[in-house]
Amino acid sequence: MTHLRQRMHEDLRLRNFSERTVRHYTHTVAEFAKYFHKSPDQLGPEDVRSF
Repeated sequence: MTHLRQRMHEDLRLRNFSERTVRHYTHTVAEFAKYFHKSPDQLGPEDVRSF
């Protein structure tokens, strides 16, 4: 697991999100990054809008 994904997972668990929600959110971010062929930390608000 990448550092960014691990941090996202930990942050969501600290906010008491269910494991299912954590999996769904991380999957969605992975699909977002895959769409642009970039790491999520290299994407911004305009990319979110166009996605």
